[in-house]
Amino acid sequence: MLINADLTERVVLQTEAMPWVPSPLAGVHRKMLDRDGGEVARATSLVQYDPGSAFEAHEHGGGEEFLVLDGTFSDETGDYPTGSYVRNPPGSRHAPFSREGCTLFVKLRQFAPGDGARVLIDTRRAAWRPGRVAGVEAMPLHSHGAETVMLLRWAPGIAYPRHDHPGGEELLVLEGALEDEHGRYPRGTWLRCPPGSAHAPVSREGCMLYVKIGHLGAG
Repeated sequence: MLINADLTERVVLQTEAMPWVPSPLAGVHRKMLDRDGGEVARATSLVQYDPGSAFEAHEHGGGEEFLVLDGTFSDETGDYPTGSYVRNPPGSRHAPFSREGCTLFVKLRQFAPGDGARVLIDTRRAAWRPGRVAGVEAMPLHSHGAETVMLLRWAPGIAYPRHDHPGGEELLVLEGALEDEHGRYPRGTWLRCPPGSAHAPVSREGCMLYVKIGHLGAG
């Protein structure tokens, strides 16, 4: 299965308008954002667990990264409420479930070679740091090699100078809306910009973003 699998292409998806598609397990649904492979695939998805649903025990041969968008996700290692950012490295194994239901932003099989760190951050309690532009705050989540993952929080009316992304950029709008010369991206927008892309973003109403840069290769 190939869905937005060409990483040299720019992709913009309004995920809130996309339908949920049943997964092979009852009570677990997906919105596939990009995918290269079958049930074992390099994939970026939104995943929704109905209350009381569970996924069979499985191994993440290429690693798993997820951010809990709402509800509480659980496995045998503990409970992960809204705002939990987790990286389970290649070779990790678990049997996930959700008592109350939850929604996740999930990336599978996208760990760089040598990146074996397990990461768990409660983004509701972690500290924000001043960003590169006044009015923008950053919460670092992970960094390895060329890849950097963070949350960014923009105050209303902030404009960021035009800049490029030699290694590409991927973002999910968690709150508010972002704009640039290419369009407007309200809450729920998933945007992937290829290596060498450039823009001058602004947020008139303020926003919070999940951002990953440097992971799509050199421009």
